[in-house]
Amino acid sequence: MAIKESSTNNINRQFLTECNLTYAIQLMGGRWKLPILMHVHKGIKRFGELKKSIPNITERMLTLQLKELERDGLIGKIELTYTVTPLGRELIPVCIELHKWGSKHKLLLHGKITPLEPQF
Repeated sequence: MAIKESSTNNINRQFLTECNLTYAIQLMGGRWKLPILMHVHKGIKRFGELKKSIPNITERMLTLQLKELERDGLIGKIELTYTVTPLGRELIPVCIELHKWGSKHKLLLHGKITPLEPQF
């Protein structure tokens, strides 16, 4: 069954591949991909180690996410060991900044810190 070129679904699919920001978010999107990438970057390289280090992830989800990260060129697999690829390493500083932002946002949201007034 062919997809109609003017369909909303087809237009959205085109946008998702043409918009660089949306494309990047798709690659790292989901609950588990960035934590998996960071654990592999920190030296946790085998499936069992990853499973133990990421609370609440199922084996099936870990398997699926590892396959997607590998397919997208962010991690590689040699025998039973996962490694971060050069492309994946470029994403590490972004992950670190997102981690900092998330930490600050949680504190602000729960009233543990107050936002600073902009300095002009």
